[in-house]
Amino acid sequence: MESNEYFGSKAGTVWNVLNNKKPMNAVQLKKATKLKSEHVFAALGWLAREGKIGISKNKFYLTE
Repeated sequence: MESNEYFGSKAGTVWNVLNNKKPMNAVQLKKATKLKSEHVFAALGWLAREGKIGISKNKFYLTE
C-alpha cells in the first residue's frame, strides 16, 4: 500500500466520524476512530490541507 493510500484511508475514517457527529477534539476523534494518535493528527493534516476541516475552540469540524 502506498503512503497516499494509507494516510488517505485514515483521513477518510476521520472524515466519516466528523460527518456523522458533532465537532470533536483530537482525544474524542482518537476514541471514536480507534486510530493511533499519530494517525489522527496525520489525517487531520491531510483534511486541513484539502480544506475539508476547520477548528474552533480546539474542536475539529467539517467545512463542506
